[in-house]
Amino acid sequence: MSTRSTPPAGQSAPSFLGPFITVAILFFIFGFITNLNMALVPHLRSIFNLPYAWAMLAESAFFLAYFVFSSPSSKLIELIGYKQTMVVSLFIQVVGCLLFVPAAKMVSFPLFLTAVFIVGAGVTALQTAANPYVAILGPEHSAPVRLTLAQALNSLGGTIAPLIAGAYILTDPASTETKAQIANTVRLPYIAIAGGLLILGIIVMFLHLPHIETTQDFRPAKEGDPMLSRNIWSYRHTVLGALGIFLYVGVEVGLASIAVNYFKSQGADSLKTASYLVSFYWGGALIGRLLGSWMLTKVRAGKLLGVFGVAATFFVLLSMFTTGTVAIWAIVLCGFFNSIMFPNIFALGIAGLGPMTSKGSGLIMTAVVGGAIVPYLIGKLADYTSIQHAFIIPAICYLFITYYGFVGHKPTKTITA
Repeated sequence: MSTRSTPPAGQSAPSFLGPFITVAILFFIFGFITNLNMALVPHLRSIFNLPYAWAMLAESAFFLAYFVFSSPSSKLIELIGYKQTMVVSLFIQVVGCLLFVPAAKMVSFPLFLTAVFIVGAGVTALQTAANPYVAILGPEHSAPVRLTLAQALNSLGGTIAPLIAGAYILTDPASTETKAQIANTVRLPYIAIAGGLLILGIIVMFLHLPHIETTQDFRPAKEGDPMLSRNIWSYRHTVLGALGIFLYVGVEVGLASIAVNYFKSQGADSLKTASYLVSFYWGGALIGRLLGSWMLTKVRAGKLLGVFGVAATFFVLLSMFTTGTVAIWAIVLCGFFNSIMFPNIFALGIAGLGPMTSKGSGLIMTAVVGGAIVPYLIGKLADYTSIQHAFIIPAICYLFITYYGFVGHKPTKTITA
């Protein structure tokens, strides 16, 4: 088994605090962008009078980009490194954000979806680089803690996004408003975001982010290394981790995307109010990740994941069988129990992969396509029955995550076996 190298005498161990803070800021960015995109579901329903399933295509377009671009992003990391991949990803997002301007002006549903897809491509590259970079930016045993802390910034961005959406994008349309007037509300927010991403990309371009060379476990293997010929699909804990990410992202996105309409049906007085309630959903995730980073120093990652899976299953079922305030806050509380799922599933899924870490990361990030499929299924079932009946899908997703936490994450083989 390879071990972490010891710095030569007189040479101090490298400090990863600065690079960690820099990359954590990027987690804030893709958390904000991802969750602002979820506000497009009720917005597009208002513009185009869409059923839930069609409106959920905004999420499908975004997360389909993960399926298409995760493996190429992994290859891009091998070609130009983590830092340059992050820079490229930010510039791709700039292009996608600017496409919202003609989409709103032309009131074009296909162009809206195209803009969402391109933003999703940029976020995919950013996530594929940032998640493993944080995981390997220090000892492997503390990777879940670092990822959970970084994901807290992701949740902070996600908490702010519904507030921005409620203030500047979502409206309860008046009968006199045209589709163009409703669509126009996205232009200024996305122009501002494009400007911010452009500046951030330039800043990151000139920052020093170190290559990870302190441990053989995480060095890219050299060309011809027999390890690279191994099939990532032979690592059961990684494959099940990818399925866990598929279902987790699907349920988290599905609940958040349909929550505005659901909360309004359960008594929220407007779309704006419902959007503000969604910010509590993401705020719960923020609190959970901050607490989770501490809990992970006391409880094994798999066990904590399993316990949170049980709790999330309970609250989504509670919302199914209640109404009004209880039904609303049961879903809001699911945000808290979602909090540690992604970073722990990811960290457990790439554990022991060594030089194949980028391959494992690529496979797991491809599974984020669950955010394209599961929300659509929830919307389709909601169209045929009701939103509450459709919550049976999130319940099933949480049950699998519970299984992965307690049992499925345990490796049957690692890179050395």
